[in-house]
Amino acid sequence: MKKIKFILAAVVAAIVFACGTTRTVPITGRKQDILVSDEQVLALSNQEYTNYMKSAKLSTNSANTAMVKRVGQRLATAVEKYLNEHGMAAEAKQFSWEFNLVQDKNVNAFCMPGGKIVVYEGLLPVTKDEASLAIVLGHEIAHAVAKHSAEQMSKQIKNQYGTQILGEVLNAVGVGANTTQLAQVIAQKGLQFRSLKYSRDNESEADHMGLIFAAMAGYDPNVAVTFWQRMSQATGSTGYESDMFSDHPSDAKRIAAIKQELPEALTYYKPVTTSTTKKSNTNKKKTTTKRTTTTRRK
Repeated sequence: MKKIKFILAAVVAAIVFACGTTRTVPITGRKQDILVSDEQVLALSNQEYTNYMKSAKLSTNSANTAMVKRVGQRLATAVEKYLNEHGMAAEAKQFSWEFNLVQDKNVNAFCMPGGKIVVYEGLLPVTKDEASLAIVLGHEIAHAVAKHSAEQMSKQIKNQYGTQILGEVLNAVGVGANTTQLAQVIAQKGLQFRSLKYSRDNESEADHMGLIFAAMAGYDPNVAVTFWQRMSQATGSTGYESDMFSDHPSDAKRIAAIKQELPEALTYYKPVTTSTTKKSNTNKKKTTTKRTTTTRRK
């Protein structure tokens, strides 16, 4: 009997791992094993996002809403450009970007697999400016680009295959149906992408990638240090509540790591000159010329 159970467990393990793929995370180059397909993750994500937005209340602050959309789109454009230039055009096409600011006092933001991004109004008093908001959104987008949700689902599958999944696999017909059933098992256990707990390694990787994404989009990555200092104060002493960085490293370690990663991020940083800046510079030149002419007449 023990031998039969051992054989069945071995068969289940073989099927689970045979259904998976090995992938390289952009920027960091880390290898990861994914046991669920992009189609499955995106289907679950889109369904949850739709349900969430039905109950969420959009912000009535037009200026802040416009800022979230502007910052988010700049990041999305930079990320897609990077993916396209590094042989990941197929992955870039999987993103259908959407940016929303919702009425919620929590210090939070999340990015669903597929590029659905939500920012809570309670986050903005901590970010204070667009560059710091870009650091947060870069972090959230990094979770999606690194497929941390799929990775966490895969880990749960590995942990469960010997119990509930064993029955699912043995009753399934054909290997093709197994992966779908495995994903369903995870979904039925209450998976929520917007509050999914990532590992500390995932959080650190998202910090690293997000810093670079922000720099690629033309935002100064140096602001990350002061932002995280404010974030530490907000979540630790001012009564703000946040589940944004579940299982995250300590604030001190996070800030220390970011300081070490800044030199790399700065190699991607090229400040964006806006039309407003150009217009302002032009006006300054005209004013200077006019003043010079007046002085000569005197």
